[in-house]
Amino acid sequence: MATTDPVVPKELPPVDEKGMDSGRLEFAAKGVDTDDSSDEQLHTVDHGFDASNVIISLPTEEEQRILRKIDYRLVPVLSILYLVAFVDRSNIGNAKIAGLAADLKLTGLQYNTAVTLFFVSYGFFEVPSNIVLKLMRPSRWIAILMFCWGLVMTLMCLVKNKEGLYAARFFLGIAESGFFPAATFLLTLWYRRYEVQKRLAVFYTAASLSGAFSGLLAYGIGFMKGIAGLDGWNWIFLLEGLVPVALSLVIWKLLPDSPETASFLTKHEKEFVINRLALETGSGHGRVTNEDKISLKQIFAAFKEPRIYGGWVMFWANTIGTYGFTATVPSVIEELGYTAAIAQLLTIPIYVAAMIMVLIFAFWSEKVQQRSPFIMAGFSIAVFGFIAQLAIPHNKLPGLTYGFLFPVAMGMYCPFIMIVAWTGNNLAPSSKRAVGMALLISVGNFGGICGSNIFIARQKPRYPAGFGTGLGICVCAIIMAYVLRVNCQRENERRRKMIEEEGEDAIRARYGDQQLLEMGDKSPFFIYTL
Repeated sequence: MATTDPVVPKELPPVDEKGMDSGRLEFAAKGVDTDDSSDEQLHTVDHGFDASNVIISLPTEEEQRILRKIDYRLVPVLSILYLVAFVDRSNIGNAKIAGLAADLKLTGLQYNTAVTLFFVSYGFFEVPSNIVLKLMRPSRWIAILMFCWGLVMTLMCLVKNKEGLYAARFFLGIAESGFFPAATFLLTLWYRRYEVQKRLAVFYTAASLSGAFSGLLAYGIGFMKGIAGLDGWNWIFLLEGLVPVALSLVIWKLLPDSPETASFLTKHEKEFVINRLALETGSGHGRVTNEDKISLKQIFAAFKEPRIYGGWVMFWANTIGTYGFTATVPSVIEELGYTAAIAQLLTIPIYVAAMIMVLIFAFWSEKVQQRSPFIMAGFSIAVFGFIAQLAIPHNKLPGLTYGFLFPVAMGMYCPFIMIVAWTGNNLAPSSKRAVGMALLISVGNFGGICGSNIFIARQKPRYPAGFGTGLGICVCAIIMAYVLRVNCQRENERRRKMIEEEGEDAIRARYGDQQLLEMGDKSPFFIYTL
């Protein structure tokens, strides 16, 4: 946006009792989530006000102050929650070498089956969860999800056999399924397309940190073995499960739902945030909305979106490699000749390096306003790491083997947030984005089923199937990112040419404002992010 003085109307247009301009179309019905504490009328384009009569830009210092205000309230909270969620889903790898496999007498692929069952239920329930998200307050829905997954995780300390472990992992997948798509969608309601990825990156680095934090925590909890007759793995599940239960009791009060209902923003600030998002289409013309109600039309539109299908290939590359790697890396390190406790600690530097790479790529990508080149670069780093793991004789060169675990983790983690941001940037209106992002993440996370079964115990210490599969799918992801980029470039050029040749007024006359708004990313005024 330009850094000029605020564009504030000297005289607002007449408004009827519903808050709409007299004689104007009601572009979008207000969502279910309303703020009962205030009946103030916001002067926004979503409420029917003309773009020339609303606040659309502020001085740079004021704009940055408002964004920091949102950052401090939203990003740290989501980051902590995702850290807790990722620890709970991945701590089975730490529990395995803390005695879980021995106590439950897991053999063959039984451990892999337990890991896999999480992703079966996790994938199926993400889209329904985001539909519920559009029907109720996000803060309350996320609190409900947290309580449920914390309860399941806590009760996992009581399992006595593989069947109990299977059931617990299945229900943990159901409970956790809605959190990540809900959190990522929530961020898109607050930031513009080249602002959201930096916040997503900070949020997602919690996943990278979770590997380090989980390893350190598991190392400490392991010394509780024998207390109250419980083994170390029992204490890992018990203590790490009580954390989300406790957080769920307060998080619904801390997490803001939307700019329109944010009690920590002034009326002036709310209007600015809402309008700057509604008027960002990439072309400088038209607008989008975050205030639309969910409908079957938008649900079907998400399911028919071909860019989501392409996104699945890239997402699978990430989930196959990441989840397989996360569940197996403690064992890979242990098999290099280290004790279980030292293996837990040695996972920490790997995840810290991955976290740093995620932040570097995300901020760099925002600066140059590109997504696909960084996705391809990240997977290329992972390809380099996978090739090295396949080529190195692990037992003979343990130091080199350990060192090349770093590019695998760094390359696998850094593209993920750009895949999610790229998809979210290119979906509108918000109902289609909510369903589309959940659909991307849902089907994409089925890659975790594959990832949970490619590192086969009998193939240790080199795991050729695991590292080989990761290599192949990363190459496919690089190709798909290029194909999607070319497709978006061609469509953008077609739309720019239409605007130049026909003019904005002629296009508006052909479709009408309401239809253009409902078209969302299919509007001639919407320009795709590359």
